[in-house]
Amino acid sequence: MNLQQLRYIHEVARRGLNVSEAAEALFTSQPGVSKQIRLFESELGVDVFVRHGKRLVAVTDPGRQVLAIAERVLRDVDNLRQVGDEFTNEVAGSLSIATTHTQARYVLPRIVRDFMQRFPQVKLSLHQGSPRQVCAMVMSGEADLALATEAIAEYEDLVMLPCYQWNRCVVATPRHPILKEHPLTLEAISRFPIITYDDAFTGRSLINKAFLGRGLRPNVVLTALDSDVIKTYVSMDLGIGILARMAFDPAADRSLGMSDAAHLFESSTTRIGLRRNAYLRGYVYAFIELFAPHLTRRMVDVALAGGGEDYGL
Repeated sequence: MNLQQLRYIHEVARRGLNVSEAAEALFTSQPGVSKQIRLFESELGVDVFVRHGKRLVAVTDPGRQVLAIAERVLRDVDNLRQVGDEFTNEVAGSLSIATTHTQARYVLPRIVRDFMQRFPQVKLSLHQGSPRQVCAMVMSGEADLALATEAIAEYEDLVMLPCYQWNRCVVATPRHPILKEHPLTLEAISRFPIITYDDAFTGRSLINKAFLGRGLRPNVVLTALDSDVIKTYVSMDLGIGILARMAFDPAADRSLGMSDAAHLFESSTTRIGLRRNAYLRGYVYAFIELFAPHLTRRMVDVALAGGGEDYGL
């Protein structure tokens, strides 16, 4: 019993039991088709077709069940081919990225634009969430890769690829006294109501660590899930904001002033998270290199295989 025989009985049934038409459609001979059907029926122990002389005139009761199974098997074989085609295609397919709001809003637009221009046949989708949520999306297969700062290290089955380091700034309304502090200190910041990220987001643990290290208790009056919300409430003068430096755009954020705070907090590292031993298509490597040019295909493969690597950060 083999796939060729299943194709023969399926095509004969599809052609109204006309063996000649089936043989022509399958680019083979009529006697060859008839012989293979006989061999199949002999091995199966039942007749699939009712015969009148050499002609096929009907499908037997067990034959109807056999044909239904054959159709399912052949459909699954086609699906297997599609999987193979999808994963070997270097320029077409889909790419699902799970990331935080800050990355999606302030880092990814240029990279997504360049990627879409280079790979117009790839369907790109972005999913936003907290660092833990985006890691869970990759673990479940909902997303192909995660872009996050924290939480990736908590997942042993995720490979971490460090991409770039960043730090924070303080934002306030233009006449706020915090903007006149030179140098800016944690003590000065702690004197004012603070609006910053939720505990699960964007390096918040490093903000907490900096204040605790100086014996200070910051007055955090409001937390938010993304940088734009923080800036909105800061512009209402409800407090000063601590946010990722990349999230402040002087042209767009004209209603706010900014002081760099990199000297006050430890730097954070944005990482790409991939499932260990994941199979990556060519355009996924290309996206990774657009996001972090130092991450070559060889580096990614070594990391996925569990090898050590110097990422140059």
